[in-house]
Amino acid sequence: MKISTKILFFIGMATMLSCHKDNFNYPAGTVGISKIVFFPTVALKGNALIIIQPGSSFTEPGVDAQLGGKATTFTTTGTVGTAPGVYILTYTAANPQGYTASASRTVVIIGNDVGTNDFSGTYTRAATGVSSTWTKTANGVYTVENPGGAAVGAGLTVVAVNYTGNKITIPTQNSPDYGPVSSANETYSTGPPAHYSWVFFAGGYGTGLRTFSK
Repeated sequence: MKISTKILFFIGMATMLSCHKDNFNYPAGTVGISKIVFFPTVALKGNALIIIQPGSSFTEPGVDAQLGGKATTFTTTGTVGTAPGVYILTYTAANPQGYTASASRTVVIIGNDVGTNDFSGTYTRAATGVSSTWTKTANGVYTVENPGGAAVGAGLTVVAVNYTGNKITIPTQNSPDYGPVSSANETYSTGPPAHYSWVFFAGGYGTGLRTFSK
């Protein structure tokens, strides 16, 4: 019986292909012809908001910066001074391709001159008739319920600080329901009656100035 040489050739090729095994011993950092790109991560050690009382100093908690599961270098933008105020530190790590990741920390230094201040109490926003309550938790530190004076804002509580004189602010912090929140254009007057204004930055709150009176 005569077998075609073409048939024998295809049988031989099929046998060779069926015996071939893929080689997964790729050079480090590659998969086939593709290069693996690792993206950096930066996680804060310690709190995102640190409040320094008079007589104390700031100690840098640091961050955990990683690239491909290993510790990597990072840069820090911003410094913490010694005068009362609000300071922001931003930590950034990068990979060789130029992709970056960052995390930020807010440090508030409370001045000696706020020791006798007590801004606690209930304030009403004239524009809505809705109240906001301040509760003093430490020297110069308050929790503020419904800081936007919104009809739907009950239950939202933030940390506000009186860091020197009559200066107040909501330092950047994370709210479980609204994400990052903060304030700007803040003023406080002891009156009478005591009153204050600020722009409250939070999801859905807009950028209008909000004024409250005690």
